[in-house]
Amino acid sequence: MADDIRNQVSRPQAEEAVRTLLRWAGDDPAREGLLDTPKRVAEAFEEWFGGYALDADAYLTRTFEEVGGYDEMVVLRDIDYESHCEHHMAPIIGKVHIGYLPAGKVVGISKLARVVEAYARRFQVQEKMTAQIADCIQRALQPRGVGVVVVGAHECMTTRGIHKRGVSMVTSKMLGSFRDDARTRSEFLKLIEMQAGR
Repeated sequence: MADDIRNQVSRPQAEEAVRTLLRWAGDDPAREGLLDTPKRVAEAFEEWFGGYALDADAYLTRTFEEVGGYDEMVVLRDIDYESHCEHHMAPIIGKVHIGYLPAGKVVGISKLARVVEAYARRFQVQEKMTAQIADCIQRALQPRGVGVVVVGAHECMTTRGIHKRGVSMVTSKMLGSFRDDARTRSEFLKLIEMQAGR
């Protein structure tokens, strides 16, 4: 669907939209310093919002079952991400922590980071992105449980509006044993070392 929407707008139309915003902001898009800005903004948008062209579920299709009977928690923490708030188009920058309890199969850890990228590189609400990542892992791996914690600094709050710096938002989505078993949840949170300032 995202590709269908993007294909309805040509690159020249996107660049003209940037020129319109530059004029609306009070500047002249024809001045030397801004001549290439529409092209650069369009290229940046292709990078920032490349997640619409990615299939997060596809990253988790190749799994491994020869794990020597390993059935303890798998945790990948401190996955950097950059996203954009869908309300103000302002950056959200932070970290994602993922854990799951395998039920006979695991996935390459780089694939977990790719799932984060697929969802982060879209216009987002942090709560929705947290749920999307957890639900994707649950669908693909069918583990005994999944835990996802996302920490984000929202520029829509720090550079406009209330202008509060140094704050971060924390969201979590716990499924299966991570939700139902306090010990599993506690082990996960301890492994990702959730504490002030992280």
